[in-house]
Amino acid sequence: MTSDRAAHVARFGTHGAWSGWGKYTPDQARAIEELGYGTIWLGGSPENLRPIRKVLEATEDITVATGIVNIWNTDAATIADEYLELESDFPGRFYLGIGAGHPEATAEYKKPYEAVVDYLDVLDSKDVPAERRLLAALGPKMLRLSADRALGAHPYLTPPAHTAQAREILGPGVLLAPEHKVVLDTDPEAARAVGRPPVDKPYLHLRNYVANLKRLGWTDDDISGGGSDALIDTLVAHGDAASVRAQVDAHLSSGADHVAVQVLGDGDPVPPLAAILRAG
Repeated sequence: MTSDRAAHVARFGTHGAWSGWGKYTPDQARAIEELGYGTIWLGGSPENLRPIRKVLEATEDITVATGIVNIWNTDAATIADEYLELESDFPGRFYLGIGAGHPEATAEYKKPYEAVVDYLDVLDSKDVPAERRLLAALGPKMLRLSADRALGAHPYLTPPAHTAQAREILGPGVLLAPEHKVVLDTDPEAARAVGRPPVDKPYLHLRNYVANLKRLGWTDDDISGGGSDALIDTLVAHGDAASVRAQVDAHLSSGADHVAVQVLGDGDPVPPLAAILRAG
């Protein structure tokens, strides 16, 4: 790891905008950059990095990161070559987030830690710098690997309580950039109606996410039936813009360097993102 790790961490800014792969239009990407967000996150499990180019072309300087490239449906050498092409065309702007996904979706899923290590070994051999990659990490072992072999960790579906534990494991100077879902609605029932479905399916039926929530003290009763109100409210911030901003920023006060904000719902995500950032 090079000595300028702090500069790479700072490049993410304190807040990012997270959306599923290919969801942000070029106009939305430009608007997100103009609002002052530090990073655009493209989530999902893409088979290649080609759509990244559209976002980079549409913007000027904002950091763009994958959250995540799935090691099971991509070839590490191919991804490395694509990364190097993007780095040549857009120097310093793209960060490669990788992860092992979850066993229910991947027939090949086995020994994910060793598989991630093998993938990182290929990236090393192709000269993808450690400080330009991130790992999807929930448990202690993968968090430690993200400190040793990457710029840091990008946990998904985690509350601030997890962020505090993750920072203790990572130590100082390692990027910790959790994702957090939001619904800008002051009606709790209406907000939960938007927030519960994407949390319940698939995540409350995936063993790695369930195990992580149980490590944090949540019970089977909280996880079953689509998730208890308390669990949903912890994983999906809701309320007015100031309240949502405070809930999101709890990650920062718990040790995160950056929080990736995922706006739920079918509308244009830019107005909620603008309101949340202005509320700070």
